[in-house]
Amino acid sequence: MIGLVDGNNFFVSCERVFNRRLVGRPVAVLSNNDGCCVSRSNEFKALGISMGTPYFQLKHREKTGELSFCSSNYELYGDMSNRIISILREEAVDVEQYSIDEAFITPPSLEALGYRERGIGNGHPIPSSPYLAYGRRLRSKILRWVGIPCGIGFAPTKTLAKIANHIGKKRPEGVFLMPDDPSEILSQLPCDEVWGVGRRLAPKLRAERILTAQHLRDASDDVLRSIGGVTLLRVAMELRGISCHEERDYDADPDSVSCSRSFGEPATTQEALAESLASFTAQAAAKLRRHGLLAAGCNIYAQIFADGGGGDCVRRTVVFPTPTDATNEILRAISDEVKYLYLPGVRYRKTGIVFFGLEKPGTAHQLDLFADTSAPLPRQSALYKAVDALNAKYGKRKVFSAAEGMGKKSWHMKREKLSPRPTTRWDELIVVR
Repeated sequence: MIGLVDGNNFFVSCERVFNRRLVGRPVAVLSNNDGCCVSRSNEFKALGISMGTPYFQLKHREKTGELSFCSSNYELYGDMSNRIISILREEAVDVEQYSIDEAFITPPSLEALGYRERGIGNGHPIPSSPYLAYGRRLRSKILRWVGIPCGIGFAPTKTLAKIANHIGKKRPEGVFLMPDDPSEILSQLPCDEVWGVGRRLAPKLRAERILTAQHLRDASDDVLRSIGGVTLLRVAMELRGISCHEERDYDADPDSVSCSRSFGEPATTQEALAESLASFTAQAAAKLRRHGLLAAGCNIYAQIFADGGGGDCVRRTVVFPTPTDATNEILRAISDEVKYLYLPGVRYRKTGIVFFGLEKPGTAHQLDLFADTSAPLPRQSALYKAVDALNAKYGKRKVFSAAEGMGKKSWHMKREKLSPRPTTRWDELIVVR
């Protein structure tokens, strides 16, 4: 049995935990630079406002008090997510975090849940109540300890658990167990709403008269392969109750590490490009150190602003003298390359950095035969262990490189409606009066 735990309207729910005035109101959380709606409360959805609606189209309704908006507060959302995952790790046999607000879990065995009746394994049906009771208890604990309402769905496969979760979210108890024969449920679900199908394949499926999840489940393997290859066939197998999704290790070391942001306002100076790249480099280097990795080099880029989105990118590749995770060494390596990204009179939308050639410390690698070996290789691990510890304790950017610039910059991400971060910032703790 597989369970899927999913936070309801997660970003909005996080905001409501610490701002009770938002409870019961139409609320939306905005994307980077307060661009468009990326999380909506049920009250907001009931007004017929779709996901991705630009904020500027709704500003007038905010002024009248009809709608409320919050800027994205990823530091808060990430911490609240970690709290939920910690509860799941205590209560479940195994946890596979799928996203910031979703996690697949392996619930305890029926015996561990207290089911002791005769007949298990002798062909007798297993009652659903142990899983439902477990789900209700788990949901109640998350709500009580973290304050986030969740939907929980149980099923034999991940795809069916996704469907069960969506049904559970709409029920008062918030929990649903997929029945042994889910045909009635699948017959009412459009095939393009099944996890792993999407809208791209929908026209091809309709051409074969595959309209519902039940049609998809019952279609022949040859037809499914001709439409969507082995990927679509795996989806159908999951709907048949045969697990095909391999477990992913979301805690595994990444293949690449990157950081980029869109600017609050288009940048027009070389200084702005240099400062933004230094800031994103510092954040990406901190990610390297969290994973215990060194990078052999990086790609840096700047995207030119274009009306309607997109825009060409100017790129440079930098190979480091030796693999490193030290922010100052990386900044020194890329400092001479920034001038090649800058074009006078051009407006820039964003900058970013992508590290490549990731490896663990101690990995054997070829040194430069003609390099100056009279000076020792840089040993920065102790320095940046201290820097990371200080920033973790006192808040981000309490210790930072001067190359990142001082004070508020026009290129900083626009977050005019940012809420406090009381779970991660000492100076933003809630004050009781």
